[in-house]
Amino acid sequence: MVSHSVWIVGTTRSGKTARLVEQFCSWVQPENKYTESFYTKKPGRRKATRIPEFLYLKQTEPGVLVLAANDDNRRELGDIIVTSTLGKYPVRAKTPLGFFQDEVILFWPLLIDSLNLKAQFPVRLRPETEQELATKLWRPQLDEEILRIAGVNESRLVRRILDLLQLAAYSGIPCEDITQILARGLGENTTTLEPEFLGSLLLDWRNWCLERGLLTYGIITELYSQHLLSDRNYQQHLAKRYQGVLADDVDDYPSVARLLFELLLDQGAVGAFSYNLDGAVRLGLGADPNYLEGLAERCRVEILTGPPPESLGGQLTKQMVELVTEPMVLLSLPEIVHSIQTTSRAQLLRQTAEVITNAIQSRQVQPEQVAIIAPGLDAIARYTLVEILVKQNIQVESLNDQRPLISSPIIRALLTMLALVYPGLGRLVDRDAVAEMLVVLSRKQQPPENSSTDVINRVSTDIDPVRAGLIADYCFLPHPDRPNLLPVSAFERWDRIGYAATTAYNEILEWLEQQRSQQELRLIPSPISLLDRAIQRFLWNGSNLPYEQLAALRELLETAQHYWEIDTRLRQIAPVETTPHTTVIEFIQLLRRGTITANPYPVRPIGGVRKAVTLATIFQYRSSRRSHRWHFWLDAGSPLWAKGGAATLFGAPFFLRDRLGEPWTAEDEKLAEEQRLKRILADLLSRVSERVYLCHSDLAVNGQEQLGPLLPLVNACVTVISEANEKFRSPAS
Repeated sequence: MVSHSVWIVGTTRSGKTARLVEQFCSWVQPENKYTESFYTKKPGRRKATRIPEFLYLKQTEPGVLVLAANDDNRRELGDIIVTSTLGKYPVRAKTPLGFFQDEVILFWPLLIDSLNLKAQFPVRLRPETEQELATKLWRPQLDEEILRIAGVNESRLVRRILDLLQLAAYSGIPCEDITQILARGLGENTTTLEPEFLGSLLLDWRNWCLERGLLTYGIITELYSQHLLSDRNYQQHLAKRYQGVLADDVDDYPSVARLLFELLLDQGAVGAFSYNLDGAVRLGLGADPNYLEGLAERCRVEILTGPPPESLGGQLTKQMVELVTEPMVLLSLPEIVHSIQTTSRAQLLRQTAEVITNAIQSRQVQPEQVAIIAPGLDAIARYTLVEILVKQNIQVESLNDQRPLISSPIIRALLTMLALVYPGLGRLVDRDAVAEMLVVLSRKQQPPENSSTDVINRVSTDIDPVRAGLIADYCFLPHPDRPNLLPVSAFERWDRIGYAATTAYNEILEWLEQQRSQQELRLIPSPISLLDRAIQRFLWNGSNLPYEQLAALRELLETAQHYWEIDTRLRQIAPVETTPHTTVIEFIQLLRRGTITANPYPVRPIGGVRKAVTLATIFQYRSSRRSHRWHFWLDAGSPLWAKGGAATLFGAPFFLRDRLGEPWTAEDEKLAEEQRLKRILADLLSRVSERVYLCHSDLAVNGQEQLGPLLPLVNACVTVISEANEKFRSPAS
């Protein structure tokens, strides 16, 4: 029997996604030019393979489930499909985990009946809230001896245990079987905790969450795979809703996704799947490419040719892989590969930025055509590169720059404001925090002189840092319960503050007093309302905030709303006697621990591509599926290149379906790193079209010598800048 499902396999940028879109058009638009070979037999048309009439979907029915590996790719794929079909056919584009979450919430009443759960609407836990609640639940059992055996601190251990539940759920393994798999995988390893202990903690956590209607990604995936997918009622609903499934880059999907696909195919749906031979970006983070590849047996396989001719993949991949795997081979790379070599990393960062600056200023390349890719980006490297390039009027876009919210001055200022309004929070405030709050809350927006002026450069403050420090020194009155700000006249030389700063300070003081009085009268519904008032009064104020600041503020409000929603649910189920503002204290402390990052939805600015240099880790860049003319591979001598720029989760190899519970040996790790490095090289080279710079410093940021796997490449290419020649010399000369 001829399968109507299609399995599209190819390398990076070989046209897999475009072929998927063509396939979708063939399902919904039988007269489309792409679908001539799929026409049913009609008068005047050539004979072709007959396909079921249900493939010709009506405009009023979604019919097809569209999946992508991550949220950015999901939005792009959805946009492409809507554009290709002129918006006539509604598309439900989701990530696999997003789809599981929607289905669990939609069919929650069914789960209530089958699992005898309390009838309450489910609430999803964010990862940071999940970790905090799990820590509180497990803390009596995580004593000093347990932490000593684990060899990590409490926070790291809790995250590691929670990841085991998530990995098992992604693999389609019930929580009850985690103990058995860990026992087989760890064997006699005495440096880890007992599998029975870890399994009991996870069972307690899962049951505790279900009793309260709280859902984590791991619990959502387990509920979907273990209960919904096997339920006959759900299977019938699924068959009615989706007559086809289209999934892009399934090499980054968890094992559970295959269970969903096979169920749909068994029920008569048609499928189209793309698989990247150079992908597997999320291997070690829950993806199972080998298991998903088994779907090809149920499909008609289409093999696409290599990357586009303008990419360097076809020219360089074989040479680079040979140099890396056999370092003794005497090969020299072509002139399109250059190296920037220095002794210290500080010199490397500066000289890399100078090469980029000179190339852009000499119009060899545009900013949006340059990407800086590193196995890991520490704060020093990120700050140095951004600072040097921005000073030369070259904008930099950091992909998924997930810095903690507390790193933003406006967030710290708002938290200080909370501590000054609500009683009992005095120990969370100090003079430095008050001074910073005064600077931030006294900001004013200058109207741009022209449309091209950067908004960031047009912001000024009425209270500068020096005056703010003076006011905090003489007017801030610390108190454990009621910290207070005194009138500016409490400073004997208050005339030194100046009119503008004094006026701004008095306005802040008056507003704080007003909020305190309203809080005492219970006229402020929640701290979320107070945060919103402060943002409207001092930060927004009719101005256009820079995207980075706007994203941080939105994430703060989303986080606060989520935090109080969870707190309300917990108090409804098990009321606890605490001080009135304990939740505010815990919220501020949670943010100060740096566990929450600013990455709200949507995570990209609206509009066209920014004219900015891209700065990303290997993992972030490969996940974004971008491509550029020039690549700068930073820290080319780092051993982290073999890790793919992302740490593998503890126990991840134990939950791969083709080796469930098998021990992971040093030989397995070595082979996995070699294969990962080959995929990284092939993938990155397919995403660059003109030039690659290998940026290497002999010493890492910690002073250790760098002897990573890419060092043979550095030694085999043309050196643009070295210690003997720091002056930039154009590669074209």
